[in-house]
Amino acid sequence: MVNSKTCPLNESKPHIPMNYINMAIDKIRQDNTKKLNCIWLETSSCFGEIIALLDGENPSIVSLLTDMVNMTFFNSIMADSGEAAYERLLNTVNSNEPYIFIVSGAIPLKDEGRYTIIANYKGKVITALEAVRSFAPKASYIIAAGTCTTYGGPTAARPNVSEAVPLDRIIDAPVINVPGCPVHPVWILGTIGHIINFGMPELDELNRPVTFFGVTIHERCPRRSFFDYNVFATSFGQPECMFKLGCRGPITKTTCPLNRWDESDSWPIGANTTCIGCSAPGFPDLMEPFIRY
Repeated sequence: MVNSKTCPLNESKPHIPMNYINMAIDKIRQDNTKKLNCIWLETSSCFGEIIALLDGENPSIVSLLTDMVNMTFFNSIMADSGEAAYERLLNTVNSNEPYIFIVSGAIPLKDEGRYTIIANYKGKVITALEAVRSFAPKASYIIAAGTCTTYGGPTAARPNVSEAVPLDRIIDAPVINVPGCPVHPVWILGTIGHIINFGMPELDELNRPVTFFGVTIHERCPRRSFFDYNVFATSFGQPECMFKLGCRGPITKTTCPLNRWDESDSWPIGANTTCIGCSAPGFPDLMEPFIRY
C-alpha cells in the first residue's frame, strides 16, 4: 500500500484530483486492471451528493460508472428495483471480491433504525443501520460521502428526532471521510482515483484525505489580501473580505477556491456570500447563525 506522501504528485496543485482520476482510468484501460466493484448506498439525506454527481461535467458520472469502477448498486440511478436490486447488493458482498463501499447520509438509530428503510427483502424490512453494519466490515475501502455521513450534518441537527449519527459511530472499521454539503464530485472521484492508483490516501486527524481537506478556504481565498490588511466588507456585494459578515472560511478545510462547480465560477465567495462551513465538523448547528454583522 502506498500513501499520498509517496505519490509522484504535488498535493498543493489544483489539478491533482484530475491527475488521480485520469491515471486511474489509464491504468484500467492500459494495464487491463480489473475494476473494483462498488456499492453506493443512500441512507437518510437530501441526496445532494447524487445531484452534484449527476450535474458534474469534468469529471462526469460517466467517468465513474464506465471507466473507474464496476458499480453494482446505486439506489437512485440503477435500473433494477425492489428485491432484484437488493440481491445485486448481496451478490457483491458475498462474492469474495474486493469492493468499495460508499455511504451517503447519516444513519438513524431510533426505533432500531426504522426511520430509514432501504429495502424490503423476502418479507423482511432492511434498515440502513442493519445494512451498514452488515456490509461495511467486508469492504476493502469505506467512504463516507457528504457531511451527513461524515459528521451527522443537517440530518443529525437539532432536534435530531431520528437520533441520526455519522457512519463511523456505528462501525468498527476505517472510514475515509469526504465531507461537503453536498460533497464535490471531484473530491469523491479523486478519492476513488487515489485508491485505484495508490491504495488508501493519507488522512488527517478527522480521517479526511489531506489532498482535499488539508488547507482552509481562508488560506486560498481570493479575498485573503483584504483580511491581511484589515479591510472588511460591511454588507453583501462588496468586494472586501467577508470575515466580519460571518464567513467560516478560516475554520473550513476544502479546495473550494480551486475546484469550482460544473465548470463554472460558482462557489459561495464567488457569488458574494459567505462560506457557511458546510464541510466542517458541527455543521449546521455550530455554524449558526450563518450571517453575522
